[in-house]
Amino acid sequence: MPIAVEPPDSRRAASRIVAGRHVPRDGLVIALVNNMPDAALQATEEQFLGLLRAAAGAQPLRVRLCSLPELPRGTEALARISRSYWPIDELLSQPPDALIVTGTEPRETRLEHEPYWERLVGLLEWAQEHTAASIWSCLAAHAAVLELDRIERRRLPHKRSGVYAHDIRAGHPLLEGVEAPLYMPHSRWNDLPVQALREAGYTVLSWSAETGADAFLREQRSPLLLFQGHPEYEPTTLLREYRRDVGRYLSGRQAQYPTLPAGCFSATARATLEAFREQALAQRRAELYERFPFVSVAAELPHPWRSAAVSIYRNWLSLIASARSAGARSSAGVARPSMSPGPQDASAAAGVRERLLRLVAEGLGRPDEAAMLPLEARLSELGMSSIKMVILMLALEREFGLTIPQGDITPENLRSVASIDRMLVRLLADRS
Repeated sequence: MPIAVEPPDSRRAASRIVAGRHVPRDGLVIALVNNMPDAALQATEEQFLGLLRAAAGAQPLRVRLCSLPELPRGTEALARISRSYWPIDELLSQPPDALIVTGTEPRETRLEHEPYWERLVGLLEWAQEHTAASIWSCLAAHAAVLELDRIERRRLPHKRSGVYAHDIRAGHPLLEGVEAPLYMPHSRWNDLPVQALREAGYTVLSWSAETGADAFLREQRSPLLLFQGHPEYEPTTLLREYRRDVGRYLSGRQAQYPTLPAGCFSATARATLEAFREQALAQRRAELYERFPFVSVAAELPHPWRSAAVSIYRNWLSLIASARSAGARSSAGVARPSMSPGPQDASAAAGVRERLLRLVAEGLGRPDEAAMLPLEARLSELGMSSIKMVILMLALEREFGLTIPQGDITPENLRSVASIDRMLVRLLADRS
């Protein structure tokens, strides 16, 4: 099913209120905050829309485009934004289900000195309160971890550009259907120290010795999925960026000839590009840009990360849909009275609790602490985010071979280990 891009004039479209939020009648709403420079503005739209379309499948999906207004723009880009993008204040007045925030080319040594910094920080704070989840890409990911955990990016001696193989955290719900090695394109001048991310509590989903952290997750009420890599890239994106940088060199706007992206090209393509490099070094002039061998090289470029990228985004969308559905059911449902087990049920109840504690501990990322979890403590205070709660409910249904009725998915029943335990014992008793 094609996804629908909602133009700004649809912002007063009919909606309904669920748990204090505007929710569209037909499908998830994803906001894409596209901050890429003018030359890449439309291409970035198409990359993310193509990935979302492939990931959504039959799931209805609406996308609203937006951009940070403090970014410097030319006349054509401003006209496109005025025509097709939501003003940011109006976007925030009707919160989408989830947010995707792109990076942009860095202009300042320190992120805090960028003209859009305050707006980006405000958007980060807003997303944590008003969305089910969000994605932060490249520079936006660097900004998020700097603001939230004071982790500073580090300047690389050379641009990291290419397609790299990564190990993965097998078994994580966001990586269902993804196998190692995970190939992913990277294109950046800065890096985040992977050990600092782990020490700050981030779950690193994919990594390599060459790229460090590729994708990583910050668990909270509204989880942040962050990428230093670019799952949205098309096969020709790195080649286009390389050609752009070659053009900057030829016109004198860049001192050094760019390094060829790693892991992208066949031996024949590398030879073709190397021959052009030698010619450019010998005859440095802007006119030579028109002879860059883009078409011949692009014709044979592979797309080894596409399947994994679609799987990651599909899993992300599925978790958002489940979280929103659970929230709607919780707001509309009425808690059923709990039933404490009698003496004859004590042994069975103990077995249920033991299995429940194991699943909760695994869901919190603390599998060795099952026996120490406080039974009456609020799970939210123990670190149970909305996404983790959805994953826990799915795990409970698999573990106990049951379907939790909609009317039982309430804040009261999901408040603590003890409340979930009472619900499970009752559901299992009803089934027998």
